[in-house]
Amino acid sequence: MITVRKAHERGHADHGWLNAWHTFSFADFYDPAYSGFRDLLVINDDTVAPAKGFPTHGHRDMEIVTYVLDGAIEHKDSLGTGSVIRPGDVQRMTAGRGVRHSEFNHSPKEPLHLLQIWILPEKEGLEPSYEQKTFPAEEKRGKLRLVASRDAADGSVRIHQDARIYAGLLTKGEKASLELAKGRFSWVHVARGEVKLAGQTLKAGDGAALTNERAVELEGVDGGEVLVFDLA
Repeated sequence: MITVRKAHERGHADHGWLNAWHTFSFADFYDPAYSGFRDLLVINDDTVAPAKGFPTHGHRDMEIVTYVLDGAIEHKDSLGTGSVIRPGDVQRMTAGRGVRHSEFNHSPKEPLHLLQIWILPEKEGLEPSYEQKTFPAEEKRGKLRLVASRDAADGSVRIHQDARIYAGLLTKGEKASLELAKGRFSWVHVARGEVKLAGQTLKAGDGAALTNERAVELEGVDGGEVLVFDLA
């Protein structure tokens, strides 16, 4: 079964400096039908104004993955870690027993567009840590490239949960598929452009839950960039 969630059905908050769309319940937005999907709890589609961002705040017991679409985000934290995350980069933060950090648009002139993804960890109280890797466009073009996994397979960042995240870039007519083992679930998120999922067109911001499906079958329509989650 494939259940589509259209972009306009998501929660929306415009704070002036931050324009945020929430696929699942988050902050002041609550949708009992979409309070996460399996261990995937949050997909926030955020656009941040130049030189603006999130001041120092805390997290705990969450796996947080940052995926930048346009611009660059500057990150600093209580562990002494600092980095700039750009398109093609994937950063994983294990908040574990507690970490504080800040995130700001690195540019004084250009907006920042990113996805913030939260996944429930396999256990509480993990040691806080970060990992960041670059996945060039050519590794994602016309296929689904593994970018995060429990076992850090194929050079992906390690997340502390039985979940795998794939990223793909599909131009018109390009096809990519992901087989799903028995008992597995999938969530598909279209980051930009358009793709077809099992023949149904999905546009930027659309998502879809796959339950009792044997595979994720995608085809590019118009410059599609997509994230696919393989979940327990």
